[in-house]
Amino acid sequence: MTGSTALERFAASASDLGYRAGWAGVRYAPDRLARALFDRAGAFVGRRNGGPEQLRRNLARVVGTSPEEVPDELVEAAVRSYARYWCEAFRLPAQDLAATAQTVTLPPADRALLDAALGRGRGVVLALPHSGNWDMAGVWLVQNYHSFATVAERLQPESLFRRFVDYRESLGFEIFPLSGGEQPPFGRLAERLRAGGIVCLLGERDIARHGVPVTFFGERTRMPAGSARLAIETGASLVPVHHWFTDAPNSMIGLAPDIDVSGGVQAATQALADVFAANIAAHPADWHMLQPLWEADWSQRQRERVQGSRGDEHT
Repeated sequence: MTGSTALERFAASASDLGYRAGWAGVRYAPDRLARALFDRAGAFVGRRNGGPEQLRRNLARVVGTSPEEVPDELVEAAVRSYARYWCEAFRLPAQDLAATAQTVTLPPADRALLDAALGRGRGVVLALPHSGNWDMAGVWLVQNYHSFATVAERLQPESLFRRFVDYRESLGFEIFPLSGGEQPPFGRLAERLRAGGIVCLLGERDIARHGVPVTFFGERTRMPAGSARLAIETGASLVPVHHWFTDAPNSMIGLAPDIDVSGGVQAATQALADVFAANIAAHPADWHMLQPLWEADWSQRQRERVQGSRGDEHT
């Protein structure tokens, strides 16, 4: 066992322990107390040494300035928003999900878009970025439309992966592993769509590094092609979604009109990126992107993964 492998395994085990402690210790705490503690922690991290460096670099693209010129208040607000996400995630398994769904608002016009897409009978792919609390948006969807299918990133150690799968299944989500399952998830998701169902996919971070190149806030990156591929191959509607926070515990979901997929995977993914960019620019503090996203920020290891994976299929 190399030193780096041992360190990685230790870090993974520590993460598993931390998440387990969070779900065990926070879920039954009084709501006001839990939110206050997470908010204070987020404010502290957001102010300390200017906040997380990569988050500041990412927000610089959103607001169109240099990292040094990103307002400190925005960085702090973004970390506090991220802390709110984790507070809610740790508490959701113990909540009355029907009551929790009532804290989420989808405007009537947006709901009409969703109902119209479902009414076509070919299924709907809902694609969203890492904004607000996508699990809370999923709770609203389950409570109002009964079920949807999605994928889960294969985390290490396996116990941590199972913990996240169990957590989301307890909320009513149908989960397929992104990798390492009995079969690739694309076919299973396509089955759900052909039956007229709903598939939800996080769409602006290419976890598997098999995505297609897009321009996002004026810079090159790659985004997952699975949403567009599913829509093209099944005839499902591809609908961009955004979730953002309002005054706790309330939040909002917004839908955009269907993406035209007739131009192919890359054109549809670029159109999706453009809608994501507009929505993120409208709610920058609720965009939880603390990892390198743009090519200019990639490490050498990430670049090698992209070079080695181009042309592979994925969702």
